[in-house]
Amino acid sequence: MYPNFRRWEDILATRKSKLMRSVEDRYNRPLEELLPEMYNRMGLPAMAEEMGINKGTIWYWLLKFGVSVRRVALAPGEVLEVRKVG
Repeated sequence: MYPNFRRWEDILATRKSKLMRSVEDRYNRPLEELLPEMYNRMGLPAMAEEMGINKGTIWYWLLKFGVSVRRVALAPGEVLEVRKVG
């Protein structure tokens, strides 16, 4: 119906704030790669402290860039394997 209409997710995905760009410049990496790596390595509170950014802001960025955060409880002796598709 509206040929130039874009989904809200597409609009969010294409725009980065000054703060986002400054973090990318500081770490010399795009947020799409940096956020999941840092989250897995150090967790949200330490990540927020290192970046000097509010935890809520980082949660918003994780949502905006489609980073899927999962919490899994493992029994003793169980392991979890994460694979990258493609």
